[in-house]
Amino acid sequence: MRALTVTALTGPDGVSVTEQPAPAAGDRVLVEVHAAGLSFPDLLRSQGAYQDRSEPPFVLGGEFAGVVVSAPAGSGFAAGQRVAGIVPGGGAAAELVAAPAAGLLELPEALSFEQGAGLILNYETAILALEVRGRMRAGETVLVHGAAGGTGTAALQVARGLGGETIAVVSDDGKAEVARAAGAGHVLRSDQAWKDEALRLTGGRGVDLVFDPVGGDRMLDTLRALAPAGRWLVIGFVGGEIPQVPLNRVLLRNVDVVGAYYGGWVSGQPAAVPGLRRRLLELIEAGHVRPLIGRPRPLAEGAEALREMAERRATGKLVLQVRPA
Repeated sequence: MRALTVTALTGPDGVSVTEQPAPAAGDRVLVEVHAAGLSFPDLLRSQGAYQDRSEPPFVLGGEFAGVVVSAPAGSGFAAGQRVAGIVPGGGAAAELVAAPAAGLLELPEALSFEQGAGLILNYETAILALEVRGRMRAGETVLVHGAAGGTGTAALQVARGLGGETIAVVSDDGKAEVARAAGAGHVLRSDQAWKDEALRLTGGRGVDLVFDPVGGDRMLDTLRALAPAGRWLVIGFVGGEIPQVPLNRVLLRNVDVVGAYYGGWVSGQPAAVPGLRRRLLELIEAGHVRPLIGRPRPLAEGAEALREMAERRATGKLVLQVRPA
C-alpha cells in the first residue's frame, strides 16, 4: 500500500510516499482511508523533535476518515460504514489503517471524508481545553491565538457552540477571512495592538479564556489580556518558543495557567473519551462543528503540506486525499 513515510529525520525533505506492507487487523478495525489529516505533531515527528520519538522509517498521520473493511465482533462497527478516527503514534496517512475501535466514530452524513480527517483531534482538544480544563460557561469571552489554523478554527466553533463570545488573533488578512468563516465575532491582528483592542472590546475587563496553541513571545500580553479569574489554556507551541511564565503576574492578577494536552489526558483517563465524543457529536448535530479544510492535497504532496505548516502558511486543517473523491 502507498503511505506517507518518514525516511530520515530531516523534516519535510525526509518525507515521501513509499510502498509499505498492509497492516494486519488483529483485534482492530481495518479501514480503507479516503482522507488523512496532518497536524503539528506530524511535523515534529518528521524532525525527530516530538516527545514520542520514532526511528525511521515510519508512517505519518494521526487522523483519518474512510470506510470500514472489517471489524471484530463487538466493536460496534461493520464493513461499509463511514468512519472518522485517530491512531495514537501515527500511521493514518496510508491507503489502509488498523485502528482501535475506541478511536473511531461513525462519520455523520453531513460531513465529507476530508472534514472527517480533521474532526476528532482538533475538536476534542478544543472541548477538553474549553469545557473540561477551562471550565468555560455560556456568556464568557474566549480569545483564540492562531485562529486560522486547524486547532484555532475548531476552538472558535466549539466556543460558539458552548455559548461563548469569540475574539480571533491572526497574522494577516487572508487568515482573518478564515477566522471569520469559522465564526469569530471579532478578528485582531497579531502584528498590531491586539491586547489593547481585546481589552477595549471587553470594556477594559479582559477576556475570560485564552486558547493558545502558539506560545512564543505573546506571553506577557496574554496575561495582561485576561480578566480576573481568567484562564490561559496552553495547547502547544507552534510559534517555536516555549514561554517562561512569571508566576508573580499569575499571583497578582489572580489568573490560572492551565495545560490541555489531549493525548496525555485521554491516555491517562480513557474513561473520559466517551464524554468528549458525545459532546462532539452534539455540537455536530447542532450545526456548530463543520471543520474548515485548507486546499486538500493528494497523498504525493504530503511533504509540501508539511512545508506549508512549517512556514506557517497553512490555514484550516491540512488534509491529504488518499483516494480520489
